[in-house]
Amino acid sequence: MSGVALGLVLASVFFLALALLHRYGDLKKQQPMVLLGTLASWYLCFLIIFVLPLDVSTTIYKQCLLDNTHHPSPVSPTRISYMTENGSSLYPTKSAPSVCEKPWSYIPEGVLPVFWRVVYWTSQFLTWLLLPFMQSYARSGAFSLVGKVKAAIVENAIYYGSYLLIFIFLVIYVVAHPKWRLTWTEFQTIGITAANTWGLFLLVLLLGYGLVEIPRSYWLSSCHAHLLAKTYFKVAKMASEKASAEENLADVMEEVSVINVSVKYNHSLRKCVDTILTKCPIEYQQEMGNDAEHSCNDQTVLPTKRGLVQLHKKVISAVQRCRQSRVQWFMLLERIFHLEDAAKSRGNPMCHFVRSFAATERDGCIRRFLYTPKVEWYWECVFRQVFYKLLAFLLFFLSVAVVWSECTFFSMRPVLSLFAIIVRMTEQQRYYVCTEAVCFITIIFLCVCVYSTVFQIRVFNYYYLAPHHQTDAYSLQFSGMLFCRLTPPLCLNFLGLIHMDPAVSQQDRLHTSYTSIMGSMHLLSFISNGFYIYYPVLVLLLCFATLYNLGSRCLNLLGVHQYVTDDDLSLDLVDEGKELVRRERRKRQKSIDAANGRFAWRERYGGTQGASGSRTGYTEIKDDRETEVKKSIISFGWRKSDEQQRSLLHTSDDG
Repeated sequence: MSGVALGLVLASVFFLALALLHRYGDLKKQQPMVLLGTLASWYLCFLIIFVLPLDVSTTIYKQCLLDNTHHPSPVSPTRISYMTENGSSLYPTKSAPSVCEKPWSYIPEGVLPVFWRVVYWTSQFLTWLLLPFMQSYARSGAFSLVGKVKAAIVENAIYYGSYLLIFIFLVIYVVAHPKWRLTWTEFQTIGITAANTWGLFLLVLLLGYGLVEIPRSYWLSSCHAHLLAKTYFKVAKMASEKASAEENLADVMEEVSVINVSVKYNHSLRKCVDTILTKCPIEYQQEMGNDAEHSCNDQTVLPTKRGLVQLHKKVISAVQRCRQSRVQWFMLLERIFHLEDAAKSRGNPMCHFVRSFAATERDGCIRRFLYTPKVEWYWECVFRQVFYKLLAFLLFFLSVAVVWSECTFFSMRPVLSLFAIIVRMTEQQRYYVCTEAVCFITIIFLCVCVYSTVFQIRVFNYYYLAPHHQTDAYSLQFSGMLFCRLTPPLCLNFLGLIHMDPAVSQQDRLHTSYTSIMGSMHLLSFISNGFYIYYPVLVLLLCFATLYNLGSRCLNLLGVHQYVTDDDLSLDLVDEGKELVRRERRKRQKSIDAANGRFAWRERYGGTQGASGSRTGYTEIKDDRETEVKKSIISFGWRKSDEQQRSLLHTSDDG
């Protein structure tokens, strides 16, 4: 089975990264380089997470072989010994069994060091060099390849300069230190330490939020009333964002229309204007074409090439934002309609889930066949609340264990980290599968707490991972950068929790192949013995801040509305959301009634399509009469109720 587990992980992680990219990005319309860079960054980060438990079990097996050797082997480069003053190890090794059974996931000697070097340095190249450049390139409004490259270099000059300045300070510290000589290995260690320090700083902030918010979100989701109120709040916010996006798009299209009229077809900048027009929505392109044909104003000010570049950038951003808000608005309405249907179906004596609107084609035939109304009723009205509460309890205990271990993992005698105790127990019994399961569950939970925050945070309109293929190129690549910067320090923190990081545990044991590429962190003692050890303790303070919604309350004061149960503004937005949902429900019901009415008329008067696909003359006259009545109602501004207008339409058709 040697190498089979690694091959399965390589294939499974690739499809996982591809599925996430398909959910958030548009595989058909996005630029290939953007998709390739994002997929590579996500794939490499997920590889580190899924392969690290295999590295832990392989290291434990090698340690078992070493402990059972009658004559101690010479110290290898991957073996670091930290002894106490009397010469004893901090972790006295107990007598091991005479036979060490090879784990099923054992990876052959020499494979993991090469694997980690390729994965780590490729991910670092992506996050610090390639992705920032591609991010600026994709966001640029230049019309040529050279112009986009130049804009990306200029935009990243300050970005690269700030990190270079920090790196230079670290190099000066090592050079000035009397005990160290700057070699190539130490030079690499400085770069790794600087990257991991930045990543750990951001990691603790995201982890402190996720450890509290994830269990609490599942617990509150078991309460249907809370879920409805929060969704009404999101509806009100999304309506405001959608209106703002559409207004911004209209303003930008007005600028484009003026430029389209002023730049004639024989002008040198006309090619740039045509490029901008191709990025506009189709309805605006038609209007601009009509305006250009009937316009005779030659006194408009001609734009410059730089102005057109800025306008091109604004058009791309405005169109993407408007499309994104409309799709999110539609999906949010589907969600709130489903929640309202669930609330109404709770009292159904037939135990059937009743939908306000018929199932769409998106549900699929298989889903409609298996997920019947009866099954849906039992899940939505009975089992979902119990399942969410049990899941919330499980996640709560995991969060408590992580917080406790983060605050005590530096204690070697006695061992207080819960994960270190469990891994040590499974190691003594040679339960490699249990060891891998514990490591996998722990690191996956840490990643969920951190990565879920990355998927949920929104930095105004610059960064937002929107599902349903609505994430722009800038946000996709920014998420890839964050993943590549957060994953290495997260894995080092995990190894510290289970006492397999030599920079933390200081024990006479083999360490994993993953830590071998990190070098000796003792090169920068003020970071390895100070920042790496005690900074994660701050996660406890961040958990308390999240528990009392301090971040949400501060954002509300700054004008960024967040849902807080006891906040008056949140309650007002909930009421506004209810009214918006009622209005949208009435609109949808009217459109369905109108469609059903037209179908009934066609069935009554024989207005079905014949062999040639044409309709009867009476049906055409009837549809024209219906259109004329609707136009007359709009033109004369009759203020009639919905029932009066509907009766007027029926009267005109029956006449």
